[in-house]
Amino acid sequence: MNITLNDIGKKFSTQWIFRGMNIEFQAGSRYALTGPNGSGKSTLLQILSSAVPPSKGKITYKKEGMHVHADDVYKYLVIAAPYMELIEEFSLKEFLKFHFSFKKIKDGYEVSQLPELFLLAGNENKLIRHFSSGMKQRLKLGIAFYSKADLILLDEPTTNLDREGIDWYDREVNNIVDTTLVIASNREQEYEVCDQELKITDFK
Repeated sequence: MNITLNDIGKKFSTQWIFRGMNIEFQAGSRYALTGPNGSGKSTLLQILSSAVPPSKGKITYKKEGMHVHADDVYKYLVIAAPYMELIEEFSLKEFLKFHFSFKKIKDGYEVSQLPELFLLAGNENKLIRHFSSGMKQRLKLGIAFYSKADLILLDEPTTNLDREGIDWYDREVNNIVDTTLVIASNREQEYEVCDQELKITDFK
């Protein structure tokens, strides 16, 4: 998916978080959004997902040359972020069944394989509310990595991950191909896979 930002800006009350963004995210490329905490990385990621409107400017989405309406963008993307809520009343098995009733799984995989691929084998019947923070983060990332999507958005992806989880993330993120990837982070290890770096502070 191609995403074009035309003079995008966002402000809260009277304060501009960023403005004057003229950027094209090209299909299949990998981008890092960097900047200090509170600089607007997460806000921009939510604008890219069309969940939050910009205060100024226009965003254009295209898939294989065809325009995609902002209201339909959610059909083509997956997002993993610390603020993203999981349905904690579901077991892992129930959650995966629910998620993949809306999203297609990546070619070549079955839902039954995913607990092991997420390092969550043996927890299929455990309620998500009883998962550790690291288990929840691997679940969020796992459904992003194994959903069939044109756009993957990751916000501070190694939050709550231990050394084993970080190694798992490194392997999985390097396996992403033919998908537009945007990672919001201020940790270089999280976005080493990216081709381009966009500094939020350049748009203050």
